[in-house]
Amino acid sequence: MLSLSDLTFSYGTIQTLHGISAEMLPGRVTCVIGRNGVGKTTLLKVIMGILRADSGRIAINDRNVTPHAASRRAREGLALVPQGRQIFPKLSVADNLRVGLEATRPRKRKIPQHVYDMFPILWDNRQRPGGNLSGGMQQQLAIARALVSKPSVLLLDEPTEGIQPNIIQHIGEVLQSLVNEENMTVVLVEQYLDFVKEFGHDFYIMNRGRITANGETTDLTQELISDYLSV
Repeated sequence: MLSLSDLTFSYGTIQTLHGISAEMLPGRVTCVIGRNGVGKTTLLKVIMGILRADSGRIAINDRNVTPHAASRRAREGLALVPQGRQIFPKLSVADNLRVGLEATRPRKRKIPQHVYDMFPILWDNRQRPGGNLSGGMQQQLAIARALVSKPSVLLLDEPTEGIQPNIIQHIGEVLQSLVNEENMTVVLVEQYLDFVKEFGHDFYIMNRGRITANGETTDLTQELISDYLSV
C-alpha cells in the first residue's frame, strides 16, 4: 500500500501541493485526475523522490520512505513511467530494459521473461533502437522498463497520451493483470476518462494542488466531471 500524509511542495515561492493525503491500495488501480496544471505530475515526482516534499510523509506498506532519494525508493518497490516515455532512443529495446534492472537488489542481469510475455512486440524488436519504435511501442517499452524491477507500486503519468486505441486497450489489460495476479498497487495519472472508468477502481480528483473529491470510479458522476474535469 502507498500512503500519503499531508504532503506539501513548492517551486520556490509558489506552492504546488497543499496537504495531499491519500491511500492507494494493493490490487487496485487508483486514478489521479484533474485538469492540466493542477499538480498531478508534480505529485508523482514527489512520490518517486525526483522532487523532495517540503513536508508530509510517504510510506510503502507502512515503511517511511520520505527521507530517501529516488534510487533508494526504487529499491523499496517504487517505479515510475514518466510522461513522454523518456526512453533512451539510441539504446536497443533490450538495453533500455536492462537500465530498469539497476533498481533490483541484488542486481539482476537478465530481463525477466514475463515482461516480454506481457509485451510480445518488444521481444520481436528487442535489438532495434528505441528511437526507431512507434509511439505506442515506446510506451510499452517505458512500462516494461519500470516492471523489470518487479515493483510493488507502479506510478504511470498519462500512459495513453498519443497512443492508438488497440495499444491503449492492451495497456489497460496489462494493468488489470498486474493488480489481479500480482496484487500490485497501480497509481495512474490520466486524462482519458473512458480508460479511467474501464480499468480504474478508485479515483482522487485534484484541483489547484488539493484533493477535492475521491471515491470508487463507479461514483465518478457527471457533476464531478463538469466541475473539475471538463474544459
